[in-house]
Amino acid sequence: MMNETGLRVPGRRDLLLAPLLAALPALWAAGEAIASPIDPNETIVRLPEQISFQPQAGFPPHSIEMAPLWGAVTEPGIYFLLVKWYPGYMSAPHTYLTDRLCVVLSGTWMVNSGADFDPERTVAAPAGSFVRRVAGTPHYDGVKRGMTEPAVIAICGLAPTGLQWVDPSRPGWRAV
Repeated sequence: MMNETGLRVPGRRDLLLAPLLAALPALWAAGEAIASPIDPNETIVRLPEQISFQPQAGFPPHSIEMAPLWGAVTEPGIYFLLVKWYPGYMSAPHTYLTDRLCVVLSGTWMVNSGADFDPERTVAAPAGSFVRRVAGTPHYDGVKRGMTEPAVIAICGLAPTGLQWVDPSRPGWRAV
């Protein structure tokens, strides 16, 4: 607010903030704050070298690997896992009973929806992309041959997921 001479008049907010701002130098001069050591029972940290990817049963070696981080896709409750798709492999069309929330951490994940497998119609989801797989809808995904690196995807959802293959008479993977 301005007075009749054109000078700014302090308002209520200025009057409230002035003592707080005046105290900041004293807080900085007091020295470093000392934090408590981390409690591994309260904050659990798993460094990259402590995360173990395991081959997926029923899939060829070096096609897909998973690293469960929390929960399990077969047990009730929330789960969180990492999936690593290697170039040249995709899943066959399948569905889940619950939504899956996915974030691409590295590489490019090729995704599509529908029951008809057509890798040429997949959409690229590069690192940083978010993909929501809607419960009960058929879809497939992976990394095409010729792509330079695996795709690592963080996946979260509610279990049990109830994985169902659209055509259970065929394997759950496709070489592409």
